[in-house]
Amino acid sequence: MLVCTSSWCTLPLASVSFGGLDSGMTNSSALRIAALFGLLAVALGAFGAHTLKDLLARNQTAAIWEKAVFYHFIHAVMLYLLASRTPFHPGPWFGFLAGIVVFSGSLYLLAVTNVRWLGAITPIGGLSFLVGWGWLLIAPSPGTSAPHA
Repeated sequence: MLVCTSSWCTLPLASVSFGGLDSGMTNSSALRIAALFGLLAVALGAFGAHTLKDLLARNQTAAIWEKAVFYHFIHAVMLYLLASRTPFHPGPWFGFLAGIVVFSGSLYLLAVTNVRWLGAITPIGGLSFLVGWGWLLIAPSPGTSAPHA
């Protein structure tokens, strides 16, 4: 059954719309992707603490790796929480996903390669996180709109 408001249409548990475009994402798919990102956060944290320990110390980038893991893990949990809700709320979910990939991804690469210009990409991922959080502030669930003054 198609559920529509003035600015949002969705097929609960079947597919979702994102800015008027069908993302094709189901709650189940979103949960699996969120779980994968959570698994990767834990694995990369352990990988950095053990396997990459000497490299990160040599590059003096252990704190950068830890920051990447921290933001990755927090937002992987948010991906899972958002994917658990019905109907699925794709806007903030994709904002957090992009933030993990760009913010944490650029920091992971910077920490391993010590290529400092990668730090210039990191704020783009930070903006993606802010978009996700801002979206939840303005419209905490699909079909809600900003409060009127």
